[in-house]
Amino acid sequence: VGFVSEDEYLEIQGITREQSGDYECSASNDVAAPVVRRVRVTVNYPPYISEAKGTGVPVGQKGTLQCEASAVPSAEFQWYKDDKRLIEGKKGVKVENRPFLSKLIFFNVSEHDYGNYTCVASNKLGHTNASLTLFGPGAVSEVSNGSWRRAGCTWLLPLLILHLLLKF
Repeated sequence: VGFVSEDEYLEIQGITREQSGDYECSASNDVAAPVVRRVRVTVNYPPYISEAKGTGVPVGQKGTLQCEASAVPSAEFQWYKDDKRLIEGKKGVKVENRPFLSKLIFFNVSEHDYGNYTCVASNKLGHTNASLTLFGPGAVSEVSNGSWRRAGCTWLLPLLILHLLLKF
């Protein structure tokens, strides 16, 4: 893909996150050899949950719910159970957050742990969420066959993208 500009700057209309990367700028005239510089273009965008995994775990075993989100800047994660935010350090539960992945780890699953959980991924451009289920053996669940369900404001992402495009 090439862009040509006669000015001192280049404006890329409607840039997408897939267009992030390294670009070369070449300046030339009839007097000297061309000058080439590389520039890295970063496209910021709100979180998008690419994968959310629930799981079935017997009582007394270790279980993990995980939520993966793509975002620039990186997403921050929060976990909820039945609309109540889970606080780090709850006995027997640990949250492991990485820039694009969050895990909710249960070290010794009890009946009380079973239920619906919500992973919320957010950055300064927006947020999204996904529902996951921790269930016992033999329970019927949407995530038991490996599929997942996303919830949230699906209308919000196109609105945010439109807003960002109008700013550029």
